[in-house]
Amino acid sequence: MPPACYYDMEICMSEFIHEHPAKISDHGVNYSARVYGKPREDGTWEAWLEFHPTPAEKPVLRTEAETSQPNRTTIEYWALGLEPLYLEGALARAQHRLP
Repeated sequence: MPPACYYDMEICMSEFIHEHPAKISDHGVNYSARVYGKPREDGTWEAWLEFHPTPAEKPVLRTEAETSQPNRTTIEYWALGLEPLYLEGALARAQHRLP
């Protein structure tokens, strides 16, 4: 079991959905935006964004759930439609700069 699983089982149960081709920059740090999702108990899916920094020694930032959808396929569709402006707002939420 990866070390993160001891602290957050939700991370271990999640699935990688998509990595956005746009890179988001903030205060000299470039981030790759990745969408992760997981099924919920009622059968629907939720998804969130993780921002992986360059340089890698910075922490990975994660939003709360950004969407809920009926299934994984609709999560993929949602992820493919995200625009860079949305990602910038999501990064600010992950940094707790926006509600």
